[in-house]
Amino acid sequence: MLLPSERQEIIRLIHREVVPAIGCTEPVAVALCTARAAELLGVRPEKLTLHLSANILKNAMGVGIPGTGGMVGLPIAIALGAIVGRSEYQLEVLHDVTPEAVEEGKRYISEERIDIRLKENITEKLYIEVEAEGGGHTSKAIISGGHTHFVFLQRDEEILLNAMCGMMGQEPGDEVVPLTMRKVWDFAMTTPLEEIDFILEAGKVNKEAAEVSFKNDYGHCIGRTLRRERELKIMGDSIFSRTLAYTSAACDARMAGAMIPIMSNSGSGNQGIASTLPVVVYADETKASKEQLIRALTLSHLTVIYIKQSLGRLSALCGCVVAATGSSCGITYLMGGDYPQVVAAVKNMIANLTGMICDGAKPSCAMKLTSGVSTAMISALMAVDGHCVSSMEGIIEDDVDRCIRNLTNIGRNGMLATDRLVLDIMTHKAH
Repeated sequence: MLLPSERQEIIRLIHREVVPAIGCTEPVAVALCTARAAELLGVRPEKLTLHLSANILKNAMGVGIPGTGGMVGLPIAIALGAIVGRSEYQLEVLHDVTPEAVEEGKRYISEERIDIRLKENITEKLYIEVEAEGGGHTSKAIISGGHTHFVFLQRDEEILLNAMCGMMGQEPGDEVVPLTMRKVWDFAMTTPLEEIDFILEAGKVNKEAAEVSFKNDYGHCIGRTLRRERELKIMGDSIFSRTLAYTSAACDARMAGAMIPIMSNSGSGNQGIASTLPVVVYADETKASKEQLIRALTLSHLTVIYIKQSLGRLSALCGCVVAATGSSCGITYLMGGDYPQVVAAVKNMIANLTGMICDGAKPSCAMKLTSGVSTAMISALMAVDGHCVSSMEGIIEDDVDRCIRNLTNIGRNGMLATDRLVLDIMTHKAH
């Protein structure tokens, strides 16, 4: 049984991890760090030098930047962060982008004011360091561990913040609320509704993003494709096909850089999409009650937060695996499943999707979300029917928390060489 104080800690944790974002969170986080460095400088920077971790580079190379009319990659995100970014907006730092600002950003890039480098010899996967020069002054801002977590601020010789010691490789808040799968379930099922009904906003925001995407040509248009007549004849107009369409549509828009807010989870908009929309669509289609939807969304989002605590913000493992595991739990509950069935759904997901690589944020992420969500539905159906991958098979163990640790250990440690190879391939492609 959760203590009231423990329950309040978990509520604060969800508030901290489920937040709105515009655009892919990696280039947006770089824009945020740039904006803060520019604010410290007090003038528009004449020169910007950035040192970024490999995972930040990987996730920011091929994704659309909001408000730019389809421009891709870090330089324009950095330029806009310096020109119109406001750090108080956090992951909505590019909220004030205009066509005029984009043109200014293009000039800023053409004037070769931006120097992007790989930060060598660090273990932290999420690391952004921005040095700004201008008006006879210098400034530096560093984000590490979390997409909005500043650990160092400096103007000229004055150090305004230094939280670097002990933070490298450690994400803020990880040690605050220790979770288990049982604790996640108990919280989602027993917390008074008025304390967690805020999670409905995630459903509202992400569903609106999908519906806007259906009306436009974003990315690979996977969401729209799945709603066309030919595809409906093949797949049927079912709960399953609608779940896939809504999830991929929201991702289509986000990866294309649409100026549409997304409710993120653990620093990722795609994780927010995949942990929200399958649950929302299934609840809508099955006429679930408001209470059921609140509890299912809470179960899904908190499961994702729990797994990400040991996986880390960025890894070689595709985040849709984690997020789809959360939505599989939420759907299992909506299908009438209890805790043992939810545990089975988690094991089924881990047995199937572990090892899917992350090769950066880009339009084709919508395909990976579709794979994750289809597996989430199948895993839930298996679990409710009493079928679960056994401890005799692969990396699955009897204890669900150990299964989760096996997943995150593979993603965080076992796939390090994969991560390096993927980045090498991405940075040495012939164009």
